[in-house]
Amino acid sequence: MSQDTLSDVLRTVRLRGAVFYYVSYRDRWAAEAPPAREIAAAVMPGAEHVIEYHLVAKGNGWAAVSGLNPVRLAAGDIVLFPQGDAHVLSSAPELPPQRIDANWVFETRDQPKPIPIAFHYGVEQPGTTAPVDHADTVLVCGFIGCDLRPFNPLIAALPRLLHIPAARAGGWVGRVIEQAAAESRAPGPGSDAMLARISEMAFVDAVRRYVESLPEPAGGWLAGLRDRYVGRALALLHEQPATPWTLDELGRQAGLSRSALHERFVQFVGQPPMQYLTNWRMQLASNLLRSTNANVASIALEVGYDSEAAFARAFKRAVGMPPAAWRRAESAAR
Repeated sequence: MSQDTLSDVLRTVRLRGAVFYYVSYRDRWAAEAPPAREIAAAVMPGAEHVIEYHLVAKGNGWAAVSGLNPVRLAAGDIVLFPQGDAHVLSSAPELPPQRIDANWVFETRDQPKPIPIAFHYGVEQPGTTAPVDHADTVLVCGFIGCDLRPFNPLIAALPRLLHIPAARAGGWVGRVIEQAAAESRAPGPGSDAMLARISEMAFVDAVRRYVESLPEPAGGWLAGLRDRYVGRALALLHEQPATPWTLDELGRQAGLSRSALHERFVQFVGQPPMQYLTNWRMQLASNLLRSTNANVASIALEVGYDSEAAFARAFKRAVGMPPAAWRRAESAAR
């Protein structure tokens, strides 16, 4: 697997995390979280896509998404919902859940985080928590935000429910979850920053473990990273996006003929190599437009366009507006 390619994407899509809730459960319990799109503006303002995750610090339970079999959770596990689905966490499958009100998420968005929540005997008590030794299950819950546009190949390649059991996670993950629980239970100076980094680390590690678990015939962008030829081609395009690539030259360096690379790349990634390169250049350009004061002509050169006009046309096709107008709109939104 080309880990550099994955890191490259994670950097450019502005991955960021936050822990919002420290939740303790006792007896029989079931809680339903709303779809991420309903609460995204409260938990991750400005993020185009939001993923909810849960770190199991103590005990066990179940996680479920409509249409999929529920999965068993145990201490040290990580469970994420990459497509932003509504989901249910419970002490047993098929218990009727208490739905978390999206309005409450907005009403409490400015409160110090993480907010303690207790679900005891079916009663939700926001703002309170039971002593850890009295709780059957303890979760640290938060969100990962990222950009989708112009191009984020990662999110579509992830499943609706991503479960990483403790046995498959690295040994450090259990210690990190313990630290997240401690910081959530008794926040101190720097806790917000530490918990944000823990969120991001846990997400990246979960993606890596997921890639390692993919069966050999699997398709998709993540499986493509692991493929000998497609992974090499992706690495070249990410390492040298401004190079005037041709399919012949990319195939030569990846070790396949032009036609074989095209077919294999489409099989994994879902689009031809040159289209992928254009999309990736637009993502890089959007990052530069947002984060630098460089003029459009210099950005065009940096992402592989000799002509500012050609770059502007390609960018408008990708995002619906010219680069300068897109930069103004992004600046106004911040």
